[in-house]
Amino acid sequence: MNTIFLGTSEFAAAVLTRLAADGSSHRPALVLTRPDRPRGRGQRLASPPVAERARALGIPLAQPESVNGPEARELIAHAGQATLGQPSSSPPSQTVVVCAFGALINEPLLSEHELLNVHPSLLPRWRGAAPVERAIMAGDAETGVSIMRLTAGLDSGPVCLAASEPIRAEDTYGSLAPRLAEIGGGLLLEVLDRQAERRPLPFVEQDEEVVTYAEKIGPEDRLLAPARSAIELERVVRALHPHIGARVALADGTLLGVHRAAAVSDGPPAGTLAARNGRLLFGASEGALELLRVQPPGGRPMDAAAYLRGHAR
Repeated sequence: MNTIFLGTSEFAAAVLTRLAADGSSHRPALVLTRPDRPRGRGQRLASPPVAERARALGIPLAQPESVNGPEARELIAHAGQATLGQPSSSPPSQTVVVCAFGALINEPLLSEHELLNVHPSLLPRWRGAAPVERAIMAGDAETGVSIMRLTAGLDSGPVCLAASEPIRAEDTYGSLAPRLAEIGGGLLLEVLDRQAERRPLPFVEQDEEVVTYAEKIGPEDRLLAPARSAIELERVVRALHPHIGARVALADGTLLGVHRAAAVSDGPPAGTLAARNGRLLFGASEGALELLRVQPPGGRPMDAAAYLRGHAR
């Protein structure tokens, strides 16, 4: 049985690394990811993290415009055939692993192979695009990883294995996501091992009564709204650090990036950014958010003291 890996993000790249580790019998015969896209301020063409990782690991790589197209489906169907020495009329059995791919997978690809999805939440909680961020924002005590069968619905397929992970008080996306990727890689290997031994784990349908959705992070999610409490705003800062970033709207209409913050009990009126005793405070509906590390428009990240020295208030 061959393993084919579909993924795009840094999270997916970490799972791919675990899958291809020395001693693993499930090293992918092929990796498919999204095409290179312009990134950063300079909008230079850059490869997705999974493409870079596949090249470093020496795994055959394809970046089709559409994974649902006939060319991509043909690549998947015959991946690893040359190394197996099988004739073209007899393609090998394939298991397709999907992890943070970032594009819908449709029929007939859905029905042509078994597709396993590595999803970083305890399904059915936080189906969708941003499960790690939404779990931190919501103040969840724990999250986890689920291995599920991919179906036409949004992360709605049956689950065969899951494991939980506490969300620590200081966790950011940057600290929590790597732990979840490590868990996800381990769960995935267990599922694939069981399949290879013909002892597959049973798949259990999700409880539709308790579904929640993790919508994609948009500009409105990044803006720290003073109508919310300081505790909520502090969670937003942690959830979006370091990959997206939260922001505060300044009086001149520009946006101040917020990399680290703490909820405090007292501060200026809601929506007001003020300096008090060398501290930078943003008023919220309840309490205030102390901004500890910020990034001025067009500038570099700095601690609040450095910011205040250059922006006297």
